[in-house]
Amino acid sequence: MRWNRGPMSQNIEDMRGQGGGRGPGMRLGLGGMLLLLILSIVFKRNLFTLIGAGDGVQTGPAAELSPEAQAHEDSLALLVSAVLDSAQGEWAAIFPRLGSQYRPAKLVLFREAIQSACGFAESATGPFYCPGNEKVYIDLGFYDELTSRFGAAGDFAQAYVLAHELGHHVQNLLGIEQQVSQARQRHPESQNELSVRMELQADCFAGVWGATYQAKGGIEAGDLEEGMRAAAAVGDDRIQKMSQGYVNPEGFTHGSSAQRQRWFNQGFRTGDPKQCDTFSADPL
Repeated sequence: MRWNRGPMSQNIEDMRGQGGGRGPGMRLGLGGMLLLLILSIVFKRNLFTLIGAGDGVQTGPAAELSPEAQAHEDSLALLVSAVLDSAQGEWAAIFPRLGSQYRPAKLVLFREAIQSACGFAESATGPFYCPGNEKVYIDLGFYDELTSRFGAAGDFAQAYVLAHELGHHVQNLLGIEQQVSQARQRHPESQNELSVRMELQADCFAGVWGATYQAKGGIEAGDLEEGMRAAAAVGDDRIQKMSQGYVNPEGFTHGSSAQRQRWFNQGFRTGDPKQCDTFSADPL
């Protein structure tokens, strides 16, 4: 994958360091975090919002990294910065054709744990998008796990992860997120199926960005295969098999490896977000 190591994107809030980066909020020690957590439970209210607007609070100083590990992480930060600006630039050009205007998301880089507008999250949560504040959250250590645990190495595999999360931002801006949320309330028995369709559409949107990147000469031999491996690596069936030794389709929330590959490839092959309607597709 060809990408330029330019300056960090203005849409990145780097919360990895001791000072909490450029993002909102402040740092608390572990004791302060525990106290706020207890008070939040007692008063049935998220008191973290009082000190950080519900966003950017981390549990004490982040772990120190060796110079080699820091350099590796900083290189990953530059990669996601390049992908972020590329993807958001493409969506800004696409949205008028969809009858809407694109609003950039923020990307929050954190280490170990963070309090987001969608709740407290740890590194084990994995990358996620919070529609409440239109931010994507990534602990860059996830990319090492993607390689070592899931066997999905490569910069385009890493780009796929961020492009997928930005796909959720696209859904939010287009009103799809709200529609699905309302459908979940009306049909709670269909929550898992609706979740799968949401995730597969985000995979397809990630593929749409991949198609635009390919059209501009950014894709190299083997990149599509990297993206497909990454999509397969985080399929529900594979994760269930790894974690519990068997597959339970009724417990799927993101889609099988085959489904995730199919929809990522659908977006990559067509380059058209209108071909990403997973909600009317049957079968997936």
